[in-house]
Amino acid sequence: FPTSTYIKLWADTQRELDTMLQREREEFLQPQEDREKVMKMLATAYVQYLEIFRNLEAAHDHLIHQQKRAAVRQVLDGVMGRILEIKREMVALESSECHYMDGILMDLKRVPEDIEIPIPKYFVKENLRFLQEREQYLDEILLNAGLLEQEPVRAMTLAEGIKVIQVAERARQGRARAAFMRKIYLEEKRQSKKAGQDTGKNPDDAATCIQKVWRGYSQRKKTEKLREEELVFLGMNSAEMINGTGSLPPDLEAMSSLQKAYVLQGEVQKTEDFSLRQELRKTEGPHIKETLQDQITQCFLECRHITGRFPDYPPAKTGGSRAIFIEKHPEQVAEELAAKKEAEQRDKEKDGKDQKKSKGKKTKKEGKQVVDLSWNMSPSNFLSILEEGSSQYQVFWENRDNRSDFLQDHDPELIKGQEREEVEEEIRVQQVDEVMQEKLLKIKKAVDGETGPQGKARKGEKEKEKKKRERHRQPRKGGHENLMMSLACRTIDSLYQELAEEGLLIKVKNVNLSDYIGYYDCLRSILREAGAQPMPSIPEVRQLVTLYGILPLGSQTVHENAPLVKSLLLAGPAGVGKKMLVHAICTETGANLFSLTPSNITGKYPGREGLMMILHMILKVGKAFQPSVMWIGNTERMYSKGAPKGEEEMNFKRLAKLLPQFLKALKPKDRVLLVGTSSRPFDANMGPFCKAYQKIILISKPDYLTRFGKYFLWKHYILQRAGALGRLLNLSCLARVSDGFTAGHVVDVVHTVLTKLRLLQMARKPLRTAEFVTSLARHDPVYREEEETFQ
Repeated sequence: FPTSTYIKLWADTQRELDTMLQREREEFLQPQEDREKVMKMLATAYVQYLEIFRNLEAAHDHLIHQQKRAAVRQVLDGVMGRILEIKREMVALESSECHYMDGILMDLKRVPEDIEIPIPKYFVKENLRFLQEREQYLDEILLNAGLLEQEPVRAMTLAEGIKVIQVAERARQGRARAAFMRKIYLEEKRQSKKAGQDTGKNPDDAATCIQKVWRGYSQRKKTEKLREEELVFLGMNSAEMINGTGSLPPDLEAMSSLQKAYVLQGEVQKTEDFSLRQELRKTEGPHIKETLQDQITQCFLECRHITGRFPDYPPAKTGGSRAIFIEKHPEQVAEELAAKKEAEQRDKEKDGKDQKKSKGKKTKKEGKQVVDLSWNMSPSNFLSILEEGSSQYQVFWENRDNRSDFLQDHDPELIKGQEREEVEEEIRVQQVDEVMQEKLLKIKKAVDGETGPQGKARKGEKEKEKKKRERHRQPRKGGHENLMMSLACRTIDSLYQELAEEGLLIKVKNVNLSDYIGYYDCLRSILREAGAQPMPSIPEVRQLVTLYGILPLGSQTVHENAPLVKSLLLAGPAGVGKKMLVHAICTETGANLFSLTPSNITGKYPGREGLMMILHMILKVGKAFQPSVMWIGNTERMYSKGAPKGEEEMNFKRLAKLLPQFLKALKPKDRVLLVGTSSRPFDANMGPFCKAYQKIILISKPDYLTRFGKYFLWKHYILQRAGALGRLLNLSCLARVSDGFTAGHVVDVVHTVLTKLRLLQMARKPLRTAEFVTSLARHDPVYREEEETFQ
């Protein structure tokens, strides 16, 4: 059973994480002068954190114990956020999104594949049922609206039905007659052979006959056993494995058990639920209630001792009595105010003395500022999360005896510690606040003579605030408020349905980021060493899309605390896979996809108010069903140079002006990402265009000096299309000829050549290189001038 393996992996990874945290305390907190040393230090930490991230993700995916998974999940989110913070420092240091790491990988004895960023499976796995239901609901909406292509189902006529039944019955009768005639033929043959044989039998002939039968039986059993082992090795369940019969070697039995364990693992992870609130309410509820009342009473008494009157009870909208425990002690507040006044008085006296001294002196250099060139690490939001997760592991899990925990059962005491805070909050809201509020009113009436929650001196201020609120509630003139009111009255489901029917909410294609094929080019390091900045390779594009798009959208903790990226631009020639990357982001995170491509919004919701309504609907639905992606294809058309021509282009210009307001409305808690794609970004007005998108990822055509990538690109898509590679198909020649063409061109050529008819002819007519070259010649390549313009 693999659980012990992943527990050991978790323990080893925690030790590596503790080493990294200790290193950060020693090195990263000190200012550094040498920028190359800083970059090497950051890149080393980046690679090591990626290895920790990969191990934690594997442990989290395979562990069954829910409490252990929760502990790993906390550290996993912290490591993801720390990687994003280190990436921000590296980008700020080099002013580039792509970094030269070959030297670091050689020092750490790593290969380029080790800096591939894994995507946690829990992004989709934990919400799989909800995502499936949402996909079915979207399919129903699109089907009813006539936007989903479906094969038409035609009812069969009576004559056609009778004909089908007749054909089937005649075929059955023919098979039965053929079997009967064969039986008669074999019987006659047996009788004729028996009549021609002698009455005596030779012992040698009998022994030979027995040997033939036994050897045939033995060989058939061996062949069947070998075939069974091959099926199990390939992961294909045979009849014996399904029925649980037959005997397998020990290693194959272990493999079979492992496959069954993986199937059961997901069921256990979903079904386990530990709720001990009821028990806590009965056993510890009275003690918690009494303790809270004593604490609130003591706070009121201390406040009256310092201020001379009892305070007002905090209202429910500010958290009730929780605000009492969050706020500082009254004595601390008084001490801080006194210290602040003394500091201000000292500063005034010091400024007066400095002015007197500087009256008779002339400053030689005025306005010259001292610039600190040393590097300092920015404050981190995730180091505290990592340190807390490390301490929890040392307290609860490091010395735990896992051998006795074969059933992977939960720890009741640990669950009580987590549930106790929620039970305490329920008791405070439902029981303590009401009792203590009435008690405070009675004490204030008896001691201070107050009859209301506030004194009479504040009555005028309260009336002024009330009038001010009423003025703000009055609707202003214009359509924006009416639009907001109309949207506020509608349900999320109705808005979701309207967006889907209008084609603004589209169906996501099931593609993964790993389907975006590309390989590392080691010769790029030569260009970087020479001072040139090469175009980002496909693996670097995958890394950037994962860092800025997938990881923040998949984890709420990462999105709220990591460097916030609200908008992302994918720029590159046509056919490099920009649209595929957008769908891959949605597939890997389970996000909704809203399309605001100019061709998609033409004729829908015209005018400025219509565009505002679209954005408000997307914002409301996107926040309700997080995560969400808003995609704008051909986004350069919104920022085109010159005056707009026609109503359609005017509408795109309005959308460009409304996008900053849309991005401003997105908060760190809202997992909504704006993704733009552009095949001609140089046609846009660069000022507002670059302001709208925080991160710009340039995607180049797969142009490798060794043609290694193109070779495997052709091979992958031909095999994927069920084509056969033969001696007449020269992939190296295709890789050389297709230099300058994109992956989209390769896919289009393969689909054009390998039709259904051509696949049927492949057995007698093998594939030739000329077939693909002829089809490739119909496409236009990406010329060097266009590529230089992109760069």
